[in-house]
Amino acid sequence: MAKPDQSVASLRMEDVGRHWEELHATKADDEVSWFRAEPASSLRLLEAWAPTHAGLVDVGAGSSPLVDRLLDAGWHDLTVLDVAATALAKVRERLSGDAGAVTYTCADVRSWRPGRTFAAWHDRAVFHFLVDPVERSRYVEAAADATVPAGVVVLATFAADGPTQCSGLPTSRYDADELATCFDAAFDLVHAEREEHLTPFGSVQPFTWVVLRRR
Repeated sequence: MAKPDQSVASLRMEDVGRHWEELHATKADDEVSWFRAEPASSLRLLEAWAPTHAGLVDVGAGSSPLVDRLLDAGWHDLTVLDVAATALAKVRERLSGDAGAVTYTCADVRSWRPGRTFAAWHDRAVFHFLVDPVERSRYVEAAADATVPAGVVVLATFAADGPTQCSGLPTSRYDADELATCFDAAFDLVHAEREEHLTPFGSVQPFTWVVLRRR
């Protein structure tokens, strides 16, 4: 696993909230590097590996349209989680009449404990911000506690040749085997692929996608 810049300390939980809150409050959706008008990879992998269409949490959901597309595809019991209340408010407003079909949770995944289980856990570009091994361990524990046996984690991080920083924060980078090792206490790697994400600014960010099955 590529090491992050350790001179940039991992932010305290309250600082993380302020950091992402400011980004979501001051930038339009298509003015951030992670923007995708259509969450095609997420949808395809969830449809392929979590076909029950029930019980999903989207960790670090931001204002992504993934939840809209999942509702359109017949999914139910959906939870969107983000540390920025502004992002969740954008989703609620956009969904309008369908807003009541979704649970909105404003929390930092590093300390969040859901108190329930899900058939699928989705994370596009949160895990790679956890540069502290202790925080990574807490994340894996939360995912294991929150995922039913035979449920899946669909996860995307920066690939080994991806950016070392994003949105002003340091990142860790992974290939599929490294992600499998991070989660091997409770999950088995069942699928992996590479994606090259084109940002709104015309740059390319390589991602590693994995699907992990809960034992």
